[in-house]
This record gives sequence, C-alpha cells and structure tokens, in this order.
Amino acid sequence: MTRPKANEVNRPLSGVRILDLTNVLAGPFCCHQLAHMGADVIKVEVPGSGDLARQLGADPELNKELMGVSFLAQNTGKRSITINMKSDKGKEVFKRLVRDADVVVENFRPGVMDRLGVGYEVLKEENPAMIYCAISGFGQDGPLRDLPAYDQIIQGMSGVMSITGTAEVSPLRVGYPMADTIGGMTAAFAISSALANRTESQGCMIDVSMLEAVMATMGWVVSNYLIAGKVPAPMGNDNFTASPSGTFKTGDGLINIAANKQEQFEAVCQVIGKPELIEDPTFCDRHVRLANRPALTTHIEEAMAAKPAAEWERLFNAANVPAGRVLSVEEALGHPQIADRGMIGEFEAPPGVGRDISYARPGIKIDGSPSTTDCPPPELGQHTDDVLQELGYSAHEIEELRLGNAI
Repeated sequence: MTRPKANEVNRPLSGVRILDLTNVLAGPFCCHQLAHMGADVIKVEVPGSGDLARQLGADPELNKELMGVSFLAQNTGKRSITINMKSDKGKEVFKRLVRDADVVVENFRPGVMDRLGVGYEVLKEENPAMIYCAISGFGQDGPLRDLPAYDQIIQGMSGVMSITGTAEVSPLRVGYPMADTIGGMTAAFAISSALANRTESQGCMIDVSMLEAVMATMGWVVSNYLIAGKVPAPMGNDNFTASPSGTFKTGDGLINIAANKQEQFEAVCQVIGKPELIEDPTFCDRHVRLANRPALTTHIEEAMAAKPAAEWERLFNAANVPAGRVLSVEEALGHPQIADRGMIGEFEAPPGVGRDISYARPGIKIDGSPSTTDCPPPELGQHTDDVLQELGYSAHEIEELRLGNAI
C-alpha cells in the first residue's frame, strides 16, 4: 500500500493512518492536530453533504460549495472519502479501511456506531490493534450519555460560565467554542499516548467526555473548592490570586499586568511614579492588596492615563513586570510575533475554493520548524478513488460501488 510521503520536517506520526468520521469541531480539531504531526488522516464523510462544517462560516458562497470557512479552518492535511455507512457494501468498504488503519475517531452520540453495525466491538474483530476514540458531550456511560451536547451546553454545565464575567453580568460564555476545542485537544493527546504504548495485537478504546475534559482544565478553581472549600465566583478581568494582576485602563486602551510577586508590585509602583505605595500599609503585602484591590486599581489607572498602552507595555516589561496590551483578533493575527513564528499557514487557491486561504497551525515547532500539512482542505469525496485504489479496489469495482450508492 502507498501512503503520502512526509516532507522533510520532523513528522512524529508519519506512517500512522487515522480514519476521521467526525463532524463540525471537537473531532475535526483533534484530527487536525494529528495531521499536523504527520498522520495520514482520511476523512470519512456522508455522500452528498459531508461534514456539517462544510456549510458553516461567514462566507455564504463557500457554504454553497460545501467548502465553508468553518471546514477550511480544521481540515488541512486530510483526504476525503465518501462512504454510505447505511449501505451493506459501504460498511464492507469501511471495514476494509479499518483493517489497514491505526486509529478510528468518531464524535457521534453514544450508540450510533453500534446501531450502524460498525461499533468498537465489531471493528476490533477486523483490527485488534486499532485505537478507537469516541468523543462525546458526556462520555459513553453515565445518566447523561444519550443527551446531545453542544459547546455552550458544556460551558454552562461545567461551571465555566458561572465564573466568566463580573458579578453584575455573569454568567457569560467564553467567546469561542472552547469546550469543543478542549475536547478535541484532549482526544489528540490520548490518541498520541495510546499510539506510543500500542502493541501489534492490542489496541484500546478511548472515551473522551467533553464535560470532563473542560473541568480537568479548571484545575486551580476546582482545587480551591475541593481542598480549600472556597466557592469560585466571577471576577471579571481580575486575577483571583494576586493584585495588581488583571486588566487596567491606560491613556488609549487596556493592558494586562501580572504583578504576582512582591518585587513585581514594587516595580509597578516605581514605573507609574508612585513609589510611596510600596510602604503604604493598605498595599504593602500580598494579602492586604487583595483585600484593597479597588483602591489600588484606582491609583494605578490614574497614573496610567498619562501614556498609551503600547508605551506602558514597553516600560513594564523593561522592569520585569509581565504586561501586554489587550488586542483584537485582527491585531493579534497581525502581530510580528505571530508572523515570525510561522503560525499562519497558506494554500494557493485550493480546489473548490478558488482563492488563496490562510489558516492557523497548532502553534508547535519541532526541531525549529512549525508543524505543517502538505495539502489543503479536501473537496467532498476528492480522494475516494485514490484511497480505494490503495486498498486494492479496481476501477471497475469502484464504479460498481458508486452505482450502488455505497460510496
């Protein structure tokens, strides 16, 4: 069997084949990370419509072409094959794919794959060394297992929304689908770990709950409650562990300061021209500063009104106080740091798109080079014939499968 060759960049998952049956975000994001690590990701899609993300995004024309912006964002480096999983012949094709695969990833509701007749126990008979990863809202068991789950549902049920915003406006959702993304990242980590420990005859079943994955990232907040009995509360842009640590007004915008150490607090006082605050009993140590945060913020913002945020950013960092302006998404993407690191990848006019596209890479460098993919997001079913030929199907057999609506 011939597989795509990795480029010269270090690709730790080169030679690993992953079947991506996922839709929209959590699963596609997981497999997108793995594709950037060099895996051969074959996206198995429903004929005619494919991944719902093909119809989502801010460009209606691309949605009509089934190449929506939401799809383009998470599917570079993948190949697309369409299989009718409700067809007996289609199931045979899929099982043949599984025999030569290392990983199967799906994010259907629990039980869907079993009802289709291609669940874990069935596929394990085809390939005992297969790693099977199921991503769902609540996991494969438990009282909520059968409920549908979307990002905002998980954000609310995890407790994240209850601590986002201020006392006046909380609860608020995080401004991007963080639960889907964390679920996908958790799955990618679990799959990579399982691949490192796999034997030739023994794979495993990975069950990723988005709800639990999100709660696992809330470490300090959860531990403060479990161990110290402190009930978390929304604190807006303030850091609950230190002051001055949070977001502050300047002469022309907002800046984040993280003065978490005593010496950093003292440096802040020097930089803003108020050294007398260092010895002020209201602010002199960590605990009294937390108790008197509003008064300290007033002193700092009065001084910082004299200069723009960019100047304060330079001054604070020069004094070893971590600080950074609050940027828009546009400003962040245009920052020289992002350009220098090569985080934004580009493809010239991919098939089905008709224009150049840019996309965000995972933010990982290996041996000094940013992780990358070799091919743009695929058109629906673009690689069906190629993949089937790799499996040994003849052109005549492929045509028969197509005429029988199996692919």
